[in-house]
Amino acid sequence: MATSTKMSAFFVTFFFLSGLMQMAYGAGTNKPSQLVDGKTIDLGIAYVLMLAALLITYIIH
Repeated sequence: MATSTKMSAFFVTFFFLSGLMQMAYGAGTNKPSQLVDGKTIDLGIAYVLMLAALLITYIIH
């Protein structure tokens, strides 16, 4: 049981940090006027929905 919890925490942390790294690499190449566009907002919403689905699945399981 403890191993399962540790693995779940690892994967949540991994996906969260990979999203932050992706945003950090992309921020240096965008112009300031293009920093927040429709694609960025959609990507942010997608990450939030994936995290919510993961948490709901973890709670129900």
